[in-house]
Amino acid sequence: MGSTGPAVRDTARRAATDKRGAVVAALMLSMALAALDSTVVSTAVPQIVGDLGGFSVFSWLFSGYLLAVTVTLPLYGKLSDTFGRKPVLIAGASVFLLGSLLCALAWNMWALIVFRIVQGLGGGALQGTVQTLAADLYPLEERPRIQAKLSTVWAVSAVAGPAVGGVLAAYADWRWIFLVNLPIGGLALWLIVRHLHEPQRETAARARVDWSGALTVFVCGGVLLTALVQGGVAWPWLSTPSLALLGTGLALVALLVVIERRAAEPIIPGWVWRRRTIAAVNLALGALGLLMVAPAVFLPTYAQSVLGLGPVAAGFVLSVWTLSWPVSAALSQHVYRRIGFRDTAVLGIGTATLILLAFPLLPYPGEAWQPALLMLLLGAALGLFQLPLIVGVQSTVGWSERGTATASILFCRQTGQTVGASLFGAVANGVLAGRLGSADLDAVTHGLGTGIASEATRRAIADAVHAVYLGAACAAALAFLVLLVLAPRRFPVIDEH
Repeated sequence: MGSTGPAVRDTARRAATDKRGAVVAALMLSMALAALDSTVVSTAVPQIVGDLGGFSVFSWLFSGYLLAVTVTLPLYGKLSDTFGRKPVLIAGASVFLLGSLLCALAWNMWALIVFRIVQGLGGGALQGTVQTLAADLYPLEERPRIQAKLSTVWAVSAVAGPAVGGVLAAYADWRWIFLVNLPIGGLALWLIVRHLHEPQRETAARARVDWSGALTVFVCGGVLLTALVQGGVAWPWLSTPSLALLGTGLALVALLVVIERRAAEPIIPGWVWRRRTIAAVNLALGALGLLMVAPAVFLPTYAQSVLGLGPVAAGFVLSVWTLSWPVSAALSQHVYRRIGFRDTAVLGIGTATLILLAFPLLPYPGEAWQPALLMLLLGAALGLFQLPLIVGVQSTVGWSERGTATASILFCRQTGQTVGASLFGAVANGVLAGRLGSADLDAVTHGLGTGIASEATRRAIADAVHAVYLGAACAAALAFLVLLVLAPRRFPVIDEH
């Protein structure tokens, strides 16, 4: 008897570890679906437009997906806390795969846009629930390992996505961009159904879902994000459509506050903003989303127009930060175990501020290695900033609140990216207008790829991107101040073991 007890326990431990490994593989596949979908479509746009038409509205292929993902994050977070992670992840993955199949069958651009929104409705569950499950599966001391794996998935997807999309569009058909999701997602679903077994939790006899709050969050977020995405693009900022959307969005915000205060189980509970730690991290990661727009959107234009690089080389200049980010994130545990979550994040975002401020000091026209080096350092700094905050917040809440807390920080980061795209687009256009007398960035940069742009245009592009990086540095400095002023030096970590 005495000799079999340890053997039985060891066998059970190995079986649990094997199951956890299968679940982690499913989580990585699910994250790859969401991450690739953000990049793989971009290189196939010419083929899609050539087949379906609708050039004037193709930007909604990206905006519609982004809107659907962002506004559903709070709902999925609350549902995962109420009913468990497994059913929410299965439902979200199923909706995503259904959207992928419909996208492959689209007969015109508007149909494709609608089906991309369906994809986004499932993508919100993939992003939020995967991050929450990662915290459920691993204790605090092991969470950096799984988070680093998920960060690596995003990094690889950022580099491989455009290449995969280009190859499929050139040598197969653009519809395969969506069809390849089916076997990958099917495998992930099979692993989740077979190997993910959540422990029994104490729940209310009759779980109540704040459906009126969920609907208001969806409509309010959709209206406001549409105003931000389309303002200055489809119509001027001070035009009737822009003002009408912003006014409607603000009215819906007021309505949402009233509904959530009265709800027994609100979708966005007040404690998300009353707790200093979570509120500070929400604001800091919102600023992260804001500053990430500067390199992700504007650096490729800078690399091609100012440095004279081709599209592939320009993509490499941008992609180097996806190499250092997951490495830094994986190593951040050795820092925050010594100085704490907040101070580690402060160190990372403080360094990022200095790096962003250094970008406008680069010589004109400069060499490609100079911005590439800055991007490598920026990725390392942001890995040191983001991961400790995510792990820290997830460690301050119990299982029943973790989905909501994780969804809130992801929602703020996504919203920051949307605001940043609009804000920095306006900044860049303003600088170009001042230098060249034109507020149309697309018109100004037309022909840069063929090398026929004038020297004045190239200098104007450099000045515009420098201004955007200064704005990104201001966002980083804001995150720095938020953490110093609002976040407690020691996060109130809960010991669940």
